[in-house]
Amino acid sequence: MMQPRVVAMEEGKEPISANKTNLSRALPSRLLVFCLLFLGVGVGVSIISMYSVRFSMVQQLATKATSAVQPLFQDDGTTIDNFIRPPSNLMHNMNDTELLWRASFVPQIKDYPFKRVPKIAFMFLTKGPLPLAPLWDRFFKGHEELYSIYVHALPSYTAGYPPSSPFYGRQIPSQMVEWGRMSMCEAERRLLANALLDISNEWFILLSESCIPLHNFSIIYHYISRSRHSFMGSFDEPGPYGRGRYNPHMEPEVTLSQWRKGSQWFEVNRKLAIDIVVDTTYYPKFKKFCHPACYVDEHYFPTMLTIQSPHLLANRTLTWTDWSRGGAHPATFGKADITEGFFKKIFEGQVCLYNGQPSTVCYLFARKFAPSALDPLLGLASKVFRY
Repeated sequence: MMQPRVVAMEEGKEPISANKTNLSRALPSRLLVFCLLFLGVGVGVSIISMYSVRFSMVQQLATKATSAVQPLFQDDGTTIDNFIRPPSNLMHNMNDTELLWRASFVPQIKDYPFKRVPKIAFMFLTKGPLPLAPLWDRFFKGHEELYSIYVHALPSYTAGYPPSSPFYGRQIPSQMVEWGRMSMCEAERRLLANALLDISNEWFILLSESCIPLHNFSIIYHYISRSRHSFMGSFDEPGPYGRGRYNPHMEPEVTLSQWRKGSQWFEVNRKLAIDIVVDTTYYPKFKKFCHPACYVDEHYFPTMLTIQSPHLLANRTLTWTDWSRGGAHPATFGKADITEGFFKKIFEGQVCLYNGQPSTVCYLFARKFAPSALDPLLGLASKVFRY
């Protein structure tokens, strides 16, 4: 039997066997291999984990994108309904530039591939509440498929109409408005733009909180829908309140002979509403050069539309107003003024042209009525207005 070989040693030291020497040399090598192997496994696991996380994130993003973006056409045939459905919430986050751009979209094919029932957009420009809302409630009742409502109030005002009211949820994003300033016309453009987002709106009427309807809904819808013209007052007034407000800096876009004046309260069809919304030619001129005592809301739209589309205008307003008392504002009527005789004078004094023919029905709305007039108006509504 072989004896272990004894390695030479220095004097005074214990001998070291060869096996012990080899073992001591092998341990560091094995430890290094183990560390390298452990490091390799760790790196591999890290790479696999990283790609797993990335793949999971990509899957999640793809799922979100798929759920957020709907195809333009679907086999179930409901896509066109989704496209033409009006906004369910009028309180959007678009600024005016984005809103006007979005409202400028115009279908180039006029034959609608769906059943389109043309509606009237009733646009109320008001500071806050609508004190005559109960009268309008009676007017609108039963005609829900033929109208839309839009209310531009002060930004700080929040309406509290009940869900049963046609005015519930119809307030649009607004900005501050100053009488006689361009902010007034900007509010009117904002109303038109919001109303244009509903492709079924064909006619657009601007009203105030002091306006009332003089006829029932059926008569007004028939009158507006069958008219060949839009009702925008536009006339050439040579005096100080007409041509006297003209600024020569309006040229060349607007000359003195083209300068027009008209009532702020109008009705326009969809084409003219889009023309107002997309205008970038006349708007800068009026904004810069028409300041009080040039009241821009009396001149901007009448002048622009007379230049662009005079053949589409009836050159009169549908809203009756009494200016006989003088001053910068028309007469306001309260509780004591509301009688059958009062409205008889309004109806009997009407003579105008409708589609080129003489007509005794010229005004469909009237103003200004104070909140105190509500109760007597409700009492006369069925007999005088037929609603």
